[in-house]
Amino acid sequence: MNTKIYLSSPHMSGDEQKYIKEAFDANWVAPLGPNLDGFEKQLADYLPAGHVAVLSSGTAAIHLALIILGIKPGDEVLVSSFTFSATVNPIVYLGAIPVLIDSEPQSWNMDPVLLEQAIRERIKANHKPKAIIVVDLYGMPARLDRILEIAKSYDIPVIEDAAEALGSKFQGKSCGTFGMIGILSFNGNKIITTSGGGALVSENQDYVEKAKFLSTQARDKAPHYQHSQIGYNYRMSNIVAGIGRGQMEVLQKRIQARRKNNAMYRELLRDIPGIRFLTEPDDTFYSNFWLTTMIIDDPTAKFNHETIRQVLEKNNIEARPLWKPMHLQPVFSHFPSYSTGVSEELFRKGICLPSGSNLSMDELEMIVKIIRLIR
Repeated sequence: MNTKIYLSSPHMSGDEQKYIKEAFDANWVAPLGPNLDGFEKQLADYLPAGHVAVLSSGTAAIHLALIILGIKPGDEVLVSSFTFSATVNPIVYLGAIPVLIDSEPQSWNMDPVLLEQAIRERIKANHKPKAIIVVDLYGMPARLDRILEIAKSYDIPVIEDAAEALGSKFQGKSCGTFGMIGILSFNGNKIITTSGGGALVSENQDYVEKAKFLSTQARDKAPHYQHSQIGYNYRMSNIVAGIGRGQMEVLQKRIQARRKNNAMYRELLRDIPGIRFLTEPDDTFYSNFWLTTMIIDDPTAKFNHETIRQVLEKNNIEARPLWKPMHLQPVFSHFPSYSTGVSEELFRKGICLPSGSNLSMDELEMIVKIIRLIR
């Protein structure tokens, strides 16, 4: 059997070790230090963004973003339904109520029409939403212009969950910089990784300083340990940030590799009826194609997404279904939702293919060959 091919495995450059060694040599083994400062500056310069706080995870960043925006128990937060549960969990941490918004078919992201419908209905019911969390799914930007326009007209702040979209752009602007607060992730399967980690991004310096304060246990300025509010152990360590500094140096190469993977899958599978891929809707969208995703949309075909997944698994190749929408998840199914069935259809028909930047051309061609033989 061939060596395991993962969906999206970490891809180290080797230069990460330089920054880790510097941290060890200087004994900066703590949630502060030169690597932390350097990683934040690299991210701020790359996006570009006003201010960045690097944290222990993207989930932590969403949690802090909601706290900073003043979300309280019972508040309603509008959020993409077609996403990973980490987008929605922090809403529930705070005792707030997620209102789940379905996708539009082109980008697979939050449907602006449903978003505005939900806002109007919640306001009519005296439950004006206190925030919107919009996701850039699989690296594809949402229709951020329309979503921000709607949010502004109702005076609702936007958090942009760009956990999967570092390097993606909409209308030439980097994902993660559209909302009042943006979120990034550096989990082990992301386009760059610090093994675990995330970031909170904002043009508002006060928000970022607040995130740094809350993420280091909210210690007041005093010679003794004094705390006037609840804090969290969410700050990234200087060691982990060293990995991030090395990864940032190869970020563009990682984006190019994933976009190349996506182009090759399209080319090599273009003649198979019923297969279609998540595609940039027009030239205002630029996706990092963190994962290449495809739909099997031919009822007469002798295979479906699950057939493909199982056959790949038998060949020691990892693939997975698209996200199961949050409004179908047992833990969230009792919360309000606005659905047209788009994400449910995608979940029933879609698959994520191996997409790592360290995927070789031989491996990609083998995956394609296996898929073609299923027919």
